[in-house]
Amino acid sequence: MAKKRINVALIGAQFMGKAHSNAWRQAKMFFDLPVDVTMKVLCGKFPEELAVAEKWGWEQTSLHWKEVVNRPDIDVIDICTPNIMHPPIAIEAAKAGKHIVCEKPLASVLQDAETMLAAVKKGGKKHMCGFSYRFAPAVQTIKKMIADGSLGRIFHFRAHYQQDWIVDPEFPLNWRLQKKIAGAGSLGDIGAHSIDLCQFLVGPIDEVCASMRTFVKKRPIAEGQATIASTKGHAKSKKMGVVDVDDAAIFLAHIKGADTLCTFEATRFAPGRRNYNGFEIYGSKGSVIWNQEDMNWFQYFNCADPDAAQGFRRVHACDGAHPFVGSWWPTGHILGYEHLFTHEIVTFVSNLGKKAAPYPTFEDGVACQRVLDAVEKADKTRKWEKVR
Repeated sequence: MAKKRINVALIGAQFMGKAHSNAWRQAKMFFDLPVDVTMKVLCGKFPEELAVAEKWGWEQTSLHWKEVVNRPDIDVIDICTPNIMHPPIAIEAAKAGKHIVCEKPLASVLQDAETMLAAVKKGGKKHMCGFSYRFAPAVQTIKKMIADGSLGRIFHFRAHYQQDWIVDPEFPLNWRLQKKIAGAGSLGDIGAHSIDLCQFLVGPIDEVCASMRTFVKKRPIAEGQATIASTKGHAKSKKMGVVDVDDAAIFLAHIKGADTLCTFEATRFAPGRRNYNGFEIYGSKGSVIWNQEDMNWFQYFNCADPDAAQGFRRVHACDGAHPFVGSWWPTGHILGYEHLFTHEIVTFVSNLGKKAAPYPTFEDGVACQRVLDAVEKADKTRKWEKVR
C-alpha cells in the first residue's frame, strides 16, 4: 500500500530555516517514516533569501506566507521566523487546518502564546514547539533513568546555557536584541531550552526568583543581517540603538509538588563558551551530567557502586541501545547538533495519525512561556513569583 503523502511549507530562510530544511531532508533519508514527505515550499521575507531553496531541497518558493499557509495542497507549516511572527502565522495555519511546527520560544509574550495554543486546539491538528535538545539520545536516556527511579529522589537540577557571541560591544543590534521582536534576550532565546529540559526531565516549575542584567545598553544599528554566526566583520552603521532585552539571567526555581532545588543561568556574556548548554541532576541514588557541546556522552554516578569503584563514568550515548541511534551510523559513531532537529521532525511526522504526542507541544511551549513571564516579573519585584 502506498504511503500517504504530506506536503511541507517552511517559513523562514535563515539559521533555523537551514536547520529545519536539513532535518526534513534527513528524516526521509535515514528513517522509515509512515508517510511520504515532500518539501514543497520555502517562504522568506526577501528574494535573496530564497536563492538557497533548491540547494536546501525545496521545490518552490514564495514571499507571501499567508498565501502559502492557505494553500490547499500544504499539510504542514514549519515556522522558523523571528519570534514576533510566530503568533500570526501559527494562528492563520491553525484556522487553515494545518499541522504546525513552531520554533521556540512559542511567542514573544505570554498572552500571544496562550492565544496560539487556543487556536491549535480549536483547529484540531497536531502541533509541536521546537525544543530540539529533548531529542539528544543522551537526554532521552536520562529521561528514562529518572522515570524508572535510577536516580531516586531528585534533590537538585542545575542548568547553564552560556554563549559569548555578543561580548563585543561593537556587535550590531540585530532582532534578537530587540524586545518588540524577540520578547526577551538570553532568557527567552537560550534560557527557554533550559526551562523546557527541567520541566521535561524533573517536573513543572512552580515559583521563581531572579536577577537579570543588560551589560551593553547601546549597540550599532545593523546594516543587513547580523546573525549569531557573523561575529567577525559584521556590517554596522554609526547610528546607535538601544538594547532593551537581557544579556544574562540567573534564577532559582522550585518544582511543583517536590522539594527539588533548581538553579538556572542563561548568558551571552561568557567568553569562550560558544554554545555551552548543559544540566546536572543530583538524586538519592545517583547523578547525571550532560552538556550539548559533548552531546554524545553523559556522566553517570551510581551510589550503589562498591566503594572502591565509585566515581562518575562516561556513558557513550551513540550505541544502539539509545533512542534514535539505530537509524544512523554503526555503533559508536557520533551524532551532531543537526541530528537533534531530524529526531524532532521524525517524532512529529511519525505520530501525525496517532493520539499520543511524544514531543513538545504548544502546551509545553506555553508552560515554558509562563516560567519566562514569572522570571521577568521576579527580576522586577525582587521577590519569589508564582508561575501561573
